[in-house]
Amino acid sequence: MAIIYGTNTIKSSLNINGVKKLYLAKGYSNQDVVKLAKESDVKVVYVDSSELDKMAPGANHQGVIGEVRNIETLSLDNLLVNAKKVTNPVLVILDELNDPHNLGAILRSGDAFNIQGIIFKSRGQVSLTDTVAKVSTGAINFVKCAQVTNLTMAIKQLKKEGFWVVGLDGSAKGDLKTIPVNAPLVIVVGSEGFGISRLVKENCDLLVKIPMMGHVNCLNASVACSIALYQIRNR
Repeated sequence: MAIIYGTNTIKSSLNINGVKKLYLAKGYSNQDVVKLAKESDVKVVYVDSSELDKMAPGANHQGVIGEVRNIETLSLDNLLVNAKKVTNPVLVILDELNDPHNLGAILRSGDAFNIQGIIFKSRGQVSLTDTVAKVSTGAINFVKCAQVTNLTMAIKQLKKEGFWVVGLDGSAKGDLKTIPVNAPLVIVVGSEGFGISRLVKENCDLLVKIPMMGHVNCLNASVACSIALYQIRNR
């Protein structure tokens, strides 16, 4: 069961029909949430707060947990249709990412910085699992995702559609400031241990690195992605 929790997250998900069942602590007093659930025909179950603690160990659930609806991925073509509705869309490609916590965190960053979608392979890497849904704290309902069979072919299609494809690579000569301004962008994030694969790297228009000033010479994939998106959105 994929769950989300917290009053604001639940309200946002209820507004887009992203919740199929709601668990409320006995005595829960936020009537806005209860009203939204009724309007959306979402089943509401009242339980002891201790039951919610078991469902989301260590989480600040605020007395409300929602079971999310199954999240469907899009085709690349459909993702592009949605992306082109905005000026200079930003997409993220994940290359061989395997940690569901990283994907969940990238979804959160994607929502925070208003990207138009995330693209990843349909096999051989992490997908939209229950853990991803939990870590995303609701962002999974807002950031569109597309699965493709071949990332290299997807990149070639994106280039034909006018996107600049920028890979994050620690050995690159350029930094984030060299990313094109006022252009449709694709940011490529590599795997946790090996970075971007050779073929994907060769098909990027540009490779950039995040300058490091400490003793550690690499960043967590989701952290690197978040830094890049922040830089793009604040130029």
